[in-house]
Amino acid sequence: MAENNASPEAPAKKGKLKLILLLTVVVLLAIGLSVVGTMWFLGGGIPGVTDSEEEQGVEQAEVFVPSTYTVLEKALVTTVQAEGRQRYAQAYLAFEADDPAALAAANRHMPLLRSRLIGVLGGSDFNKLQTPEGRQALADDMLTAVNSALEQEGEPPLLAVLFRNFVVQ
Repeated sequence: MAENNASPEAPAKKGKLKLILLLTVVVLLAIGLSVVGTMWFLGGGIPGVTDSEEEQGVEQAEVFVPSTYTVLEKALVTTVQAEGRQRYAQAYLAFEADDPAALAAANRHMPLLRSRLIGVLGGSDFNKLQTPEGRQALADDMLTAVNSALEQEGEPPLLAVLFRNFVVQ
């Protein structure tokens, strides 16, 4: 008799347990879908799913290429005109590039580049060279002259012309 009493209660407990588990799974699934749907509608994307373009953009943004430099050992010395007087300008320069091939090209074509740089420095106004804005404009003009010479030779451009020392008198 004990066997008859235990068997009707066991199937009833198993049925209730299955029902509780099924309801728990359905509730969790509904919560998960509502969270994912809300994120998708708000434009946040679906977690764990990204576009390949976004991944490439992140990878490209994380790549840092440090600049490299080359120093011109000899100073550029030339005369500049100032109110009818002859003045002197002396500049020690360095080149900045993110491509080592650009610096190699600059070293290879250094006589041409020095000639262009002396022409730009010699054509400058003495009074403008005494101001920070004038020196920055000179550096920009020098960069333009150097990059145009390198472009004529089919070489990659430089990023900047930097003053290591600059004297006008």
